[in-house]
This record gives sequence, C-alpha cells and structure tokens, in this order.
Amino acid sequence: MNVSTFIQNYTEAFGEHAPLPLLFFYSDTPLADTEKINGCFFKGLHTVRKGNPVSLNADVIGCGGGKFYTGFSEMPERVPGFVSIKERYKQMPEMVIDFIRQLDVRQTDKKYLNFVRIDQVESFDNMEGLLFFATPDILSGLCAWAFYDNNAQGAVTTLFGSGCSNIISTATQENRINGNRTFIGLFDPSVRPYIEANELSFVIPRCRFKTMYETMRECCLFNTHAWAKVKERINSGTE
Repeated sequence: MNVSTFIQNYTEAFGEHAPLPLLFFYSDTPLADTEKINGCFFKGLHTVRKGNPVSLNADVIGCGGGKFYTGFSEMPERVPGFVSIKERYKQMPEMVIDFIRQLDVRQTDKKYLNFVRIDQVESFDNMEGLLFFATPDILSGLCAWAFYDNNAQGAVTTLFGSGCSNIISTATQENRINGNRTFIGLFDPSVRPYIEANELSFVIPRCRFKTMYETMRECCLFNTHAWAKVKERINSGTE
C-alpha cells in the first residue's frame, strides 16, 4: 500500500474540497510535543486536520474516559455511574458495564497514541486505522466503498460510545480479530461541540483497509454518473 497513491485516488474520487483523513497509531516515541488537553481530546484534533500531528498519553489526555478508551489506564470506577446517572446515556450503570465488557478495551504497551494527517506520513506501517471527518455526501461515498465487496450486515457499523471509543477502541478491537467492519461514529452529544455540525466520523481499521485500498478504483467512486453528481455537490460547497 502506497500513501501517495491512496491520496491521489482519494482526491480523484472525492475532489479537492474533501478533507484528507487522519491516520492514528501507537508508538514508543511521540510525533509531537503536545500540551495537556483538558476535557475531551477531540479539542486537539483540529490542529491535526490543519497538518500538525498530536501525540497523546495519560498525561496529555485530561478526560478519565479518554485515558481508558485509548488504552492508557484502567476504567475509572466512576465511569458507569457518570455515563448513566450524570450524562443519562444509558438507563442504568449495569448497562454501561456490559457495554464496556463487550468492547473489550485493553491497555496498550506503547507510550503514545499519535494522530497525523495522511499527507504527513510516508507509510501505513503500524497504523490502527484511518479517521475520516465526513459530511453526509462524503459519508455516502465512504459507505458505498465499504459495501462494494462486503455483504455482511456489519460491513458498516454504528455502535454506542464516546467519541474516543467510537474511534480508537473499535478499531483496535477489530484489528485484534482481523475483522471486516468499518465504523460510523461521533453521535455522542458530549463530543459534538468539538466537531463541525454537519460531520460524523468514518473509521477504517487497518485490517479492513488492506482490502479497501485495492477496491477503491473498482467501486462506484470512479466513472459512474450517480457519484459524479454527488462529487460535484461536494466540491461546489453546497452540500
């Protein structure tokens, strides 16, 4: 897989106005010297989208849930009650505990979690996944691409969870089982203030991207009348 080839294909498929995805991966050395981010670490991803990487760890992430879902700490005892009683995202704390059990979050043995825009890296080596910030029209194309060679009901999946669990926990778990799912996320009201109003996330884990990299030019994103009309709207700025 070649980064330059992917960027060329992606830009040709979605147009110059479509934002490039972010690549995220764990490492023992940081890509950047990142100051502590109080609250949701999605506040810090705006700088990544502009071309400046960030490197997260337990000291940089100011949210206890964020530290947990990225694999830098055990689950804080207060999380089930907070998510249920304070935030009212689940009917009872036991449901939060069951959700976390199913998610199977494991602590990382690496020191940093790095986010970097795709045009700032030379290879896909060691990545956990690609994170796209997608408007409805861009999301339509990403889903069509994911559905192209996969008839499974979970080919494109939406799960309950915080923004960080939607992005990091799902991708790392999918890679562990060598799965075929992609994920739509950022429905969590707590993360919505830190992203654009007309955007959701689309994550392709490494294990799935290996195949999707090869199928992009085969699917409807190239040389079809229907997608050409959507692409035109994306690049006109009227979507």
